[in-house]
Amino acid sequence: MSRASYLFTSESVSEGHPDKVCDRISDEIVDLFFREGPAAGIDPWQLRVACETMATTNQVVIAGETRGPRSITPDLVSHVARLAIRDIGYEQDGFHWEHADIKVLLHPQSADIAQGVDAGGNKDEGAGDQGIMFGYACRETPELMPAPLYYAHRILKLMSEARRSGETAALGPDAKSQVTVRYENGKPVEVTQIVVSTQHLDEKLTSHDIKAIVEPYVAKALPSGWITKQTAWHVNPTGKFVIGGPDGDCGLTGRKIIVDTYGGAAPHGGGAFSGKDPTKVDRSAAYAARYLAKNVVAAGVAERCTIQLAYAIGVSKPLALYVDLHGTGQVAEAKVEKALAEVMDLTPRGIREHLGLNRPIYARTAAYGHFGRAPEADGGFSWEKVDLADAIKNAVG
Repeated sequence: MSRASYLFTSESVSEGHPDKVCDRISDEIVDLFFREGPAAGIDPWQLRVACETMATTNQVVIAGETRGPRSITPDLVSHVARLAIRDIGYEQDGFHWEHADIKVLLHPQSADIAQGVDAGGNKDEGAGDQGIMFGYACRETPELMPAPLYYAHRILKLMSEARRSGETAALGPDAKSQVTVRYENGKPVEVTQIVVSTQHLDEKLTSHDIKAIVEPYVAKALPSGWITKQTAWHVNPTGKFVIGGPDGDCGLTGRKIIVDTYGGAAPHGGGAFSGKDPTKVDRSAAYAARYLAKNVVAAGVAERCTIQLAYAIGVSKPLALYVDLHGTGQVAEAKVEKALAEVMDLTPRGIREHLGLNRPIYARTAAYGHFGRAPEADGGFSWEKVDLADAIKNAVG
């Protein structure tokens, strides 16, 4: 039996965190292929991207395997990376969008991998790799996300918007947050600990000064009454945070997978998302698992839902589908598993078709979570729709 009263903590990082800079660049490259490929007459189903980025003091290395149009040259990739760094806000001596040395080491996708993934003859498109992927949803927020992570993201998103608008000119792009939530009878009721570390451009500012700047955004991010007199604040606890981003710490694509998903409130399969086209089930099947879990909860079948999918490289159909309703289900898990297999094609091709993933929609996912976001008109965050809820309800009914 799960505990009813406890504390749970999740963290988030801003778009200027060194790892998130790398996630953003890698996802910009994915989007570049989905823009340039169709423009060059290439079927988007044939595009392949597996792009990793490393960033340190005025150095960026972009490496990986791709398949796409010849128009995507190293110079174009470098240009796209610079635009991403500029948009994030880095114009500092130690990391500047215009002056950083960018090395592009992309090469063609392995033929051995391609033969397993590509469709041909009687063979359907296979998964881009083996692995396990998880999806999760719960009723702790309107977006059906775990409360600690959702509000940790929201704090930094509001701070970022204020920085970009010039409302808080003293803050830099690099920031982290952490929120500890107290649960009572299984429901989130208050925040006991708040941690915010944010880069600041004025060396004279103290932790007390920074707290005065960020406190209104924290208060706006959290539900009314969740901050109490007992809430402990830890704002820039080291006392100074001027050197930030890749100049302060080396960044790598894929190092913030828990921030990207559920903040530790649910299992994670281990595969990162950013820099991967949707043939890679690390990404697309994780999106599908979230989509199904969210629709199960939205359908009223359960208050909480965890879904696991498993795949083998080159094999189209999932090896297994597992559902856990955490004791909150209105029907048996086995019945839900059967229903989900009926209402959605969970092959890599089926997922890409159902969610419309062959589009340049990925750079926007690189910060503030891949889940709990509003579906967008151009197909972004399509996995956050609840348009399958009625079909699930009917299938289990």
